[in-house]
Amino acid sequence: MKQLLTAFFFLSGIFYSVAQDVELQKIESILKQQQERWNQGDLEGYMQGYLPSDSLIFIGKSGVQYGWKTTLENYRKGYPDKASMGILHFEIIETRALSPEYYSMIGKWSLQRDKGNLSGHFSLIWKKINHEWKIVIDHSS
Repeated sequence: MKQLLTAFFFLSGIFYSVAQDVELQKIESILKQQQERWNQGDLEGYMQGYLPSDSLIFIGKSGVQYGWKTTLENYRKGYPDKASMGILHFEIIETRALSPEYYSMIGKWSLQRDKGNLSGHFSLIWKKINHEWKIVIDHSS
């Protein structure tokens, strides 16, 4: 009986780890899509990674902002054309499963632009909603 329980817990741990890896790959894929869409000059496509809701929280140099539309408008003001958007690159530093529905991600971002490069760090909270991962909190500096 003891061996059976040990095997059960061992296999449960493996299945949980594999499930986490699958979810992490999904999240990283969305971030890669966002990077590609930004680099194509497609802000609306970039925003598809975010929760399309007034409850989205974005924290940046202007403080705390709420809402998908507000976040999109702020991006439009800050990056009005493809030249100002430049080429975006994300580097993931760490991702953690907080629960089956929430992940945190810490990373670096950089923009290569003719008018001057920019870079900083970000922390994201991802939530699984209706089988899709969405960013619900973005703190970028």
